[in-house]
Amino acid sequence: MDSNYSAIPKGSFVELQMQNEPHDFRSQQKSLLSDDGNRVNHPKVIDTDDVDTDVDVDLDDCTLVLSKPNSGSGVSGAVFNLTTTIIGAGIMALPATMKVLGIVLGIFLIILIGILSEISVEMLIRFAVSCKARSYGEVVQIAMGRTARVLSEICIIVNNAGVLIVYLIIMGDVMSGSVRHIGVFDQWLGHGFWDHRKLLVLAVMVVFLAPLCVLDRIDSLSMTSAASVALAVVFVVVCFAVAFIKLIEGKIEAPRMSPDFGSKMAILDLLVVIPIMTNAYVCHFNVQPIYNELEGRSPQKMNQVGRITTVLCVVVYASTAISGYLLFGKDTEGDVLTNFDRNLGIRFSTALNYIVRVGYILHLVLVFPVIHFSLRQTVDNLVFEGSAPLTESKKRSLALTVILLALIYIGSTMIPNIWTAFKFTGATTAVSLGFTFPALIALRISQQEESMSLSRVEKFLSWLMLILAMIVSIAGIIGNIYTIQSSSE
Repeated sequence: MDSNYSAIPKGSFVELQMQNEPHDFRSQQKSLLSDDGNRVNHPKVIDTDDVDTDVDVDLDDCTLVLSKPNSGSGVSGAVFNLTTTIIGAGIMALPATMKVLGIVLGIFLIILIGILSEISVEMLIRFAVSCKARSYGEVVQIAMGRTARVLSEICIIVNNAGVLIVYLIIMGDVMSGSVRHIGVFDQWLGHGFWDHRKLLVLAVMVVFLAPLCVLDRIDSLSMTSAASVALAVVFVVVCFAVAFIKLIEGKIEAPRMSPDFGSKMAILDLLVVIPIMTNAYVCHFNVQPIYNELEGRSPQKMNQVGRITTVLCVVVYASTAISGYLLFGKDTEGDVLTNFDRNLGIRFSTALNYIVRVGYILHLVLVFPVIHFSLRQTVDNLVFEGSAPLTESKKRSLALTVILLALIYIGSTMIPNIWTAFKFTGATTAVSLGFTFPALIALRISQQEESMSLSRVEKFLSWLMLILAMIVSIAGIIGNIYTIQSSSE
């Protein structure tokens, strides 16, 4: 028969978009979700293997966009990317949180927050896929409207920018040193131009970070993510081995097993460190991009990715927190990496110090572009809504990358240390992205669509995450305010 369309190869993908689709996304929410939980009037991707030719659809009313088959990353690549998103600078603050919480409560919270974070990721994937949402912000909009989407995207921007600023601060601390610690270059080469922290960080950004950040697909970073995970594991193994050797030799002081409630300052520290621990598991802003590029994607496959990642991160976090605290005790810094400028009290101490510090700097260099990817994508969605994807606009992608890197660099020169940054983001944006929004998404959409109703256990967990998120956020903000006031006095 006569047709305006050419044949499409079997197994390819097409996108059908209504030409006269209303722009008010919220107003069509009821039509977005059919009885089986799928959107019916929104742009959607259709696999031609599954097309039902009996469906009465006038294709001339639709815009046809061909796209490539989904040949993205496998489960291992997705695990590496998600693990890299989680295991960043947050791991450096965990030994200091252990110093405040004690071993027992610290390990309990690492496991509990890890489990709750994985549950929230699975809820997010379930409802995002059911609603055909392509980003964190879009599923928030389906559940709660345009204003909530803007708020969630602002949270992603603040959180990710804060994390990347922390990465640069750590790189500066380790390479150039700080007030109380000697930098790697000073130990190697003595004093020189590398003592100028800002100049050295700028050089690292231009030479190493910028080339990785200009990549426009997250699956392009799978190999660097695998390398970064390997470097993080090396860091954990060295820390754990040194702590174990010193423990056997009797060179480690008895650790605190429970929190200290003996002073007002100790209680304030307790309020502040819990948000820092919640910050350590936030990866939700990268879940959808990783899912979108997962080969043969399905919620079940992504849940498998999430569970493997959670187990890996819990093991790495617990090992790092315990070994770091055992090694340095009450002298553990907010950034434990800076503690590795001293004699560890065992053979080959100097070599091990260099391996730990240089290895983790390389890890952060490889993690940086993964976090930057979702930051750039979110800024683009917020500022250039409705524009072509960044993959189709190289100039806009490059301009956003340059602007964001410049702002992140400026921020790293203004914030004093990583503890300050984590205290703020942990109590506000991190807990919102990791727990508040996913819980609200599950509760709101399950009420709107009977086909996606929650079980009693799921509803209980959603409310539990929501209540805990509010408590952690309020307690963290109060603790931060009193800490700032105490410091000023």
